Amino acid sequence: MATSQVEIRPLTKEDFNAVVEIDAKVFDHARPEYYETKFAQALEPKDRLVLSLVAEVDEKVAGFVMCELFVGEYGIPATTVTLDTIGIHPDSQGKGVGKRLMEEFIGHLRKAGVQKINTLVDWNDWQLIRFFSASGFAPAKTINLELNVE
Repeated sequence: MATSQVEIRPLTKEDFNAVVEIDAKVFDHARPEYYETKFAQALEPKDRLVLSLVAEVDEKVAGFVMCELFVGEYGIPATTVTLDTIGIHPDSQGKGVGKRLMEEFIGHLRKAGVQKINTLVDWNDWQLIRFFSASGFAPAKTINLELNVE
């Protein structure tokens, strides 16, 4: 599939089922509650700009990306975005869909004045690390801290 056959457009509420289905195929379990919250944030932003896109192949959702631009929270400058959700249908992986989606996504952010995109990746998820690396991501100068409170 040529990447020119991939259509990129803004996320709409009609994409909910397709996004949940893709996520379930990627993670082997459905998380509709998670996406109810994500869609509410993406489609009704109040205190932040949320840019969410979908990739379509043959008029069917093949991938999606969601992020949030926080306005100065926790000392994060307004020119920084957090990419927090991405998914490419397994049938579309390795066919340029994710690459095309990321190119368009980064282009939109660049036009909006964003200077930096942050994301978190599991240390052992080599496939996702390679994907982000191919899109120009590199290890950040910050570290993620956690505390187990069990």
